[in-house]
Amino acid sequence: MELTGRITADAQVTNLKDDRQVVHFSIAINDSYRRKGDSENTNLTTYFNCSYWKGTGVSGFLKKGQLVQLYGRVGLNVYNNTSGEAKGSLTFHVNDLKLIGGNSGNIHAAPTPAAAGDKEDLPF
Repeated sequence: MELTGRITADAQVTNLKDDRQVVHFSIAINDSYRRKGDSENTNLTTYFNCSYWKGTGVSGFLKKGQLVQLYGRVGLNVYNNTSGEAKGSLTFHVNDLKLIGGNSGNIHAAPTPAAAGDKEDLPF
């Protein structure tokens, strides 16, 4: 599945007990629609809590407001709040991601700065 949205807060790296690390961030996806016979659009924002397990180096690129395109799978986290009400949140398990705008491109292929006067052939 593919999602495109804006990051709502800077990404955080979480260290787990078994020495693994995961990058956590959330995105907001804005949508609008117009009901039949209605003259105004209705705006809808959907939030996803995201996790990325393939490396923590991406966390430096995942800043609040950055537009990202994510590939992975959706999950649902269901729980009861302190009042006993059933609640839920959408999760997204990210397999791959791309930054859109500004530093656009696949962040796994982000080039390292070349030395002055150094000419490198690009692989594309």
